[in-house]
Amino acid sequence: MFTDEALDSVGIESLWRKSQQLTQESRACQTRALHSAEAEVQTASTSASGTQTEPPDRIPERLLQQDPGEPDPPGLRDFLRRVEGPVVKELVRNAKSHAFDGFQVNWEDHSQLVSCLHRLQHPSAQERGLHVTSVSWSCTGSVIACAYGRIDDGDWSTEKSYVCTWNLDRRGLNPKQPDLVIDVPTAVTALSFHPHQPSLIAGGLYSGEVVVWDTGRTQDPVLAQTGMSADSHREPVYQVDWLPVQKRGELWVLSASSGGRVLLWTVDSDQGGFVLSAGYALVRQQVPHSSSASFKARGGSSIVGVTSLALSPWDSDTFLVGSEGGLLLKCSFSSRTPAAAAAAAAGSSEGRSVPLRAPAVFSFRPRGSPVHSIHCSPFHRNLFLSVGTDGLAHLHSLLQADPLRSLRVSDSYVFEVQWSPTRPLVFAAATGQGVVQIFDLGRRSLRPAATIDQGGAGRAATCLAFNSQNPHLLAVGNTDGTANIWHLSADLTEQSPRETAQLEHIANEVAE
Repeated sequence: MFTDEALDSVGIESLWRKSQQLTQESRACQTRALHSAEAEVQTASTSASGTQTEPPDRIPERLLQQDPGEPDPPGLRDFLRRVEGPVVKELVRNAKSHAFDGFQVNWEDHSQLVSCLHRLQHPSAQERGLHVTSVSWSCTGSVIACAYGRIDDGDWSTEKSYVCTWNLDRRGLNPKQPDLVIDVPTAVTALSFHPHQPSLIAGGLYSGEVVVWDTGRTQDPVLAQTGMSADSHREPVYQVDWLPVQKRGELWVLSASSGGRVLLWTVDSDQGGFVLSAGYALVRQQVPHSSSASFKARGGSSIVGVTSLALSPWDSDTFLVGSEGGLLLKCSFSSRTPAAAAAAAAGSSEGRSVPLRAPAVFSFRPRGSPVHSIHCSPFHRNLFLSVGTDGLAHLHSLLQADPLRSLRVSDSYVFEVQWSPTRPLVFAAATGQGVVQIFDLGRRSLRPAATIDQGGAGRAATCLAFNSQNPHLLAVGNTDGTANIWHLSADLTEQSPRETAQLEHIANEVAE
């Protein structure tokens, strides 16, 4: 039996235990307490500000108390309307002005117009005192070829010589060690890389032979050689050029010699020789009469000794010839006029495979001294330059007998002249004083735009060549056996506005 007090005690204990169970169950299923907070955000406050030219206490009262209905005070719009007429008038005048023709904004500082990059030399050639007689760039613009010989030998020479090449893009270039040395049994007087095949080089020899070398052939680089025959030249070959051909794979070489003949050869690579395709002979009797009266034949001979030749890049039928006696002739490949009998003086006609023709169709005013170099403009079909022993550079038009302009280049001989491949008004000339003069026909002054002084006393610059692929490069050959590679600045290589129009204006001038 339980007393009431005992029941009360049991009941309280029972209730306490149940409450503990409930509490434990609720703790087992309840998540963690969540904490929350409230926050407010708002955009940044803005404010307006203004500027004025004068403090508020100096602003006229009438502007501060302006009626909203009144018009705005005079401002920029009214100013522009007021000056529009005069400004437009001046702009129209400036557009018609030629005061700044040829001017180009120069954003860079070209403090040095030219700088020497390389001084190439072949030790064996220098030890023997050979001269660089010709230089030529490959069609890729990376390889320069140098021919060695002598420019002061007036007699027959069988002195051994060389043709050397350097790849300027080659890592570890050694200026004193050519990449390729070709031994030649006699002096090399002319050199020309093929315009599309970088391994082929045509050369003219002092003996009168014409050779084509293939630099890709390691054992024997001679691809073709004329030898000594009734067809070949008998005197030094002073110019060789590649002719463009219609059929793929054909190789045509044009050669000119002091013997008065210009010969067109086809390369027979299978037989290792040349086939004469056409021959031209220049004799006194068939020179156009406009200048024959003042023509001085060498030694009283009727032969017109060819010392320079140039192909027209505009007319495949036209080529120009310069002679020892100062004659400057325009010639045609398509001439069918037989050469006079006096042409036989250059050698017996027996065994000759083709008849010789007289190519001269027009004669320019003779110079009275040997013409060393001719070059046709790549930017105008009628313009060409000629230089020689008189120290002048003559600018000619194919349409006029007299030169358009004559510029003093040197007090000595001028051995070669060449137009820039990128600047229509710029050309360079190599002189007997060792200096290279670069002229800009767009300048008012007749003085050179740049002078390359190679620093060699008694040394002549015998030849030069612009790099058509990299117009910043100019190669110059010298009588001390070196070939210098010069870097030209943008001032001398980048065409300026209206330059072509200026050249056209010069071409339309009438010779005085």
